[in-house]
Amino acid sequence: MSGKFTGKVAIVTGAASGIGRATALALAGEGASVTLADRDRSQGEAALQETIGTGGQAIFIEADVSQAADARRMVEDTVATYGGVDILHNNAAVVEYATVPEMDEGAWDRVLSVNLKGVFLCSKYAIPEIAKRGGGTIVNTASVQGVATQRLVAAYAASKAGVIALTKTMALDHALERIRVNCVCPGSIDTPMVHAAARRFSMDDPDTALRGWGEAHPIGRIGLPEEVARAVLFLASDDASFITGSALNVDGGLLASLM
Repeated sequence: MSGKFTGKVAIVTGAASGIGRATALALAGEGASVTLADRDRSQGEAALQETIGTGGQAIFIEADVSQAADARRMVEDTVATYGGVDILHNNAAVVEYATVPEMDEGAWDRVLSVNLKGVFLCSKYAIPEIAKRGGGTIVNTASVQGVATQRLVAAYAASKAGVIALTKTMALDHALERIRVNCVCPGSIDTPMVHAAARRFSMDDPDTALRGWGEAHPIGRIGLPEEVARAVLFLASDDASFITGSALNVDGGLLASLM
């Protein structure tokens, strides 16, 4: 299969569903060899079969990005299979809802470990391999919550603000190695995480909650995982060759609005 990423090797974390799954499919559709990584083996294997079904070359690795051994094995197995790494999409994330006084310390640690430490660990092991290829790209999934937030998402917002800051630092640290590092900041996207949130906050009528969140975006709807995936592929491609250290809002205009 030929395409914009033919000959490139990509790792996508949180690839079992949502944005990660859409990005893995899009990369494979453009010719990349893809490693799909996720803690959910069942959904991950299903995403793998869907990716292979498009004609793409892909493997699945069960991994918890908050664990150094898993992050290292994910990179090592990718290199052993494909010979290197060119693209890393740090996308895995979890959310817990509570105010700071109400939040269990373990829940705080879990969110920061997956959402922020996971980006650190996967990048730590992938960057040397990307450098060996003469450069490449890292695209992190941050969030509008890392810029302007709402109630009850203290840990998630803190983690995503950290991802934006970490993105900028890595971009500076590795620019001379020809490694570009950027992040996307999605608004509300039609993913299992957003549907779970709608059920939590509006158990009797989650569809109405989803519509309300969509209407908060100037475009008038929530986004699709494929729309975020296209932004990720843009940042990972040579079309973005002079872009690094940036946070791209993929939010239907949400952050542009005062109300």
